[in-house]
Amino acid sequence: MTDVELHHGVPQTTSLGQTVLHPPRETYREVVAALRQEGFTVCLDVTGVDYLTHPGRSALPPGVAPERFEVVTTLLSFERRQRVRVRVQVPEGDPVVASLYDLHPGSEAAEREVFDMFGVAFHGHPDLTRILMPEDWEGHPLRKDYAIGRIPVQFKGAGGPR
Repeated sequence: MTDVELHHGVPQTTSLGQTVLHPPRETYREVVAALRQEGFTVCLDVTGVDYLTHPGRSALPPGVAPERFEVVTTLLSFERRQRVRVRVQVPEGDPVVASLYDLHPGSEAAEREVFDMFGVAFHGHPDLTRILMPEDWEGHPLRKDYAIGRIPVQFKGAGGPR
């Protein structure tokens, strides 16, 4: 096994010149809090990935077990002029990670979008409800096992045949 560089106690890799941290979901929030103390005060994005059918998955460092879902958070430090990406593996059987809302209030909408589209819940989120799909929508449209063509297309003002 090769030596893996650690940052805040979690494996660190580099991708396209950007630092990438790979914490387990149990320490995700603590790692982001430590990065905030380090100067990464802006949360640019929180997004999800479903690797169900993706054979060319981005490499993970030794010791990090791949899961079906991944939550990817991008943080920015203006002082350092750097970005850091945090990739958290989320199991299909328990798709829950901690919310970053209290650390980065701007992450609220992005977390809701990941919940809506992928079904990954954020523990501690103040309003984890759908944001893009109607409240009564069943399923999560960006999951790879979501039926293709299931979303009906509606054209505003198209009317019927004349």
